[in-house]
Amino acid sequence: MMKTIDFRSDTITKPTDEMREAMYKAEVGDDVYGEDPTINRLEELAAEKVGKEAALFVPTGTMGNQLALLSHTTRGQEVILGDWSHIFRFEVGGLAFLSGLQARTIKEYNGAMDVNDVRQAIVKDDNIHHPQTGLICMENTHNMAGGVVVPVEKMKAIYDLAKENELPVHLDGARVFNAALALEKDVKEITQYTDSVMFCLSKGLSAPVGSILAGDRDFINKARRFRKMLGGGMRQAGVIAAAGIIALEKMTDRLYEDHENIIKLANGLEKIEGISIDRDTIHTNILMINIKDTGFISEELVEKMNEKGILASSITNEIIRFVTHRHINESDINESINRIKNIFNL
Repeated sequence: MMKTIDFRSDTITKPTDEMREAMYKAEVGDDVYGEDPTINRLEELAAEKVGKEAALFVPTGTMGNQLALLSHTTRGQEVILGDWSHIFRFEVGGLAFLSGLQARTIKEYNGAMDVNDVRQAIVKDDNIHHPQTGLICMENTHNMAGGVVVPVEKMKAIYDLAKENELPVHLDGARVFNAALALEKDVKEITQYTDSVMFCLSKGLSAPVGSILAGDRDFINKARRFRKMLGGGMRQAGVIAAAGIIALEKMTDRLYEDHENIIKLANGLEKIEGISIDRDTIHTNILMINIKDTGFISEELVEKMNEKGILASSITNEIIRFVTHRHINESDINESINRIKNIFNL
């Protein structure tokens, strides 16, 4: 049978054999009581990794981001964030529904907000008609910009501005270890310019479930209470936390393979007439291809690729997204290029 090669997301990764063994043997307790030793170990490790005082294990990245909004702000405030940020576009309006916040969106340039645009958006006057700014959010890597990495200098500029205005900064760092690898920096050099950070264990790091929210101890204590409110207080969760420990200890360095494979995929696909690729956006493990000159709309081409055993995501009528991960090797890349070329009779 023809092998299915799945580029839809790095969320489809399955746990390694070592993770499964660790999950089987995990020492557990009731985490709501703070008595799960494996959860506690994961949270301590995660906080150390990103240079924060404390961390909280959460079921999903979306919950982690929403807990940050709840914990940093009060209802009726504004949150400044990018116009294509995950928190704004892909979290089901949670910032309004759960936190009672108004979004103040800023146009992004290659995944980054301009510090001058952010400065103009900050509201700190006493006019009772205006919602006050309560939080600034950044994203690195940036999902919808194609996995691009936001330079540390741009993050620092926004962080410094926030501190001038006594505002907290949250980072949606779902793939922040991809960003650190691309920048050739320790992840702490990125997260130092945030008050809180969420990152996923269940994407390229291959854990089956879970994300981490990290910040100072008071912030995490507050977030822990909100986690319980939202139904995220789990019991013997060390069973899944065991895989998260291995993800942090052993899986961050292998992400370079995904970065290399996405470049190989881009090299092959851009030779197909009608497909265009912005090479300046290929930083990590996400590739956006523009197919407007192929004669297809993206949903049509995605369907034809599905018939060839290649799964990818339609983003707009003209854009298709590919994401590499641990289950895609160099041979799969070459096979995918050949199958897609076959659609174009090449």
